[in-house]
Amino acid sequence: MVRHGETEWSLSGQHTSRTDLPLTDDGRKRAAALTDLLSGYSVSLVLSSPLRRALETCQIAGFGEVVELDDDLREWDYGQYEGLTTPQIRETRPGWNLWRDGCPGGESPAEVGARADRALARLASADGGALAFAHGHILRVLTARWAEMEVAEGARFKFGAGAIGVLGHERETRAIEHWNQSPDRASGR
Repeated sequence: MVRHGETEWSLSGQHTSRTDLPLTDDGRKRAAALTDLLSGYSVSLVLSSPLRRALETCQIAGFGEVVELDDDLREWDYGQYEGLTTPQIRETRPGWNLWRDGCPGGESPAEVGARADRALARLASADGGALAFAHGHILRVLTARWAEMEVAEGARFKFGAGAIGVLGHERETRAIEHWNQSPDRASGR
């Protein structure tokens, strides 16, 4: 799994789902650096959210020729909270928690979980390894569902912009092999 590179809103902490933002210059540099991290993986299926920031990351990382778009990999729909930060939301809705409450005019945790389950089924059907280029929250939900956890447990998987995670198996048990690996962490910077 690959989280898209940095955008202006990922820097500011604004919830970004439908707003189709481009990568920042640093986001594009990090996407290019992902090429080395991803080169060791053999993949037969590459999926991406159709949103610009994920698709641009996919293309820069070298998978633009083989990528297939998948709407189930779109970010959690934040509805009325689109473009707001969590502190801004809590000014009018104290105690709000995305993972428990979802978003008015957007998606509930159950709806996002259903999309993640469909994306997982498609990825698991690949004849070999698969890559998914998407967004922070949907990938965290996907990880929780892979580990047979409830959607809300996705909150426990911090996932930085331009980072990768590898889901696999420990014998027959689904497991997380690597998490939140980025070019910076890989090179020791």
